[in-house]
Amino acid sequence: MARLTPVRHDDRLTVVGHLEELRFRLVVSLSTFGAALALCFWQNRRILEIVNAPLGGRRPATFGVAEPFTATLTVAAYAALALSLPVLLYQVYAYVLPAFSPSERHVAFPLFALAPLLFVAGASFAYLVVLPAALRFLLHFNQQQFDVQIRARDWYGFFGLTVLTTGVAFQVPVGILVATQLGLTTPAQLRRRRRHAIVICACVAAVLPGVDAITMLLELIPLVALYELGIVLSALFARSAQPAAEGNLGA
Repeated sequence: MARLTPVRHDDRLTVVGHLEELRFRLVVSLSTFGAALALCFWQNRRILEIVNAPLGGRRPATFGVAEPFTATLTVAAYAALALSLPVLLYQVYAYVLPAFSPSERHVAFPLFALAPLLFVAGASFAYLVVLPAALRFLLHFNQQQFDVQIRARDWYGFFGLTVLTTGVAFQVPVGILVATQLGLTTPAQLRRRRRHAIVICACVAAVLPGVDAITMLLELIPLVALYELGIVLSALFARSAQPAAEGNLGA
C-alpha cells in the first residue's frame, strides 16, 4: 500500500519503504500528467492558436498523412507538461525533502519554490519578447529570394526549444544560491566578478535561439538582471543564516 502520510526527517524507511514512497510519487505524477494531457488534447485547437500566434496569422504546413495528428499530440504533450509542472516538482520535493535536516530545509524550500516561478517567467519572456523578435528577423531575411513555407514540425520544435532554453536560462539566481550555500563563492566575490559574469551572460544569449543582435540584446538584459538578483538573494540568505548559526553556538 502506498504511503499517504509525509515522511519525516527522523523516519527510518527500509528499501521497500523507499520503493513504495517512490512508486506512490510516480503514480501521482503520471496520473497528473495523463489528466493534463487529456485536457490539453481536448483543447488542442486553443493551444495551437496560442502557439501559432507569433506567426502573425500564418498556418504551419504539414507534409505527411499523420503529421497533423502527431504535431497536435506533441504540442498537447508539451502543454500538459507545463500544466502539470507544479505537481511534478512538488512530488520531487516531497520525496527528497525528508533527507534534509531542518536547517537544510531552510535553504532547500526557497530553491524549490523559486525554480518553477523563474521557469514560468523565462517561458513567458520567450513567448512575448524573444519569439516575435526572432521571427521578424528570420522570416524576412532574404524573403525576396525564397518562397518561405513554415513546416509544423519545424516550427513547434523551434518554439519548444526557445521556450525551454529561455526558461532554463532564467534559473541563474537558483544556480547562484546553490553555489553560495555550498561555499563555492560569496556575494562579495560575485560582485567583484560582475564583468566576467556579463561576458558569460552575453555568450549564453548568443547561443540561445535568435540570431540577430536585437534578439541577443533582449536576452542579455534579463540574464544580467537575474545575476544581480542572485547576488541580492544570496546576501539575504547569508544574513538570515548568520543569526541562526550564532544561536546554535550559544546553545
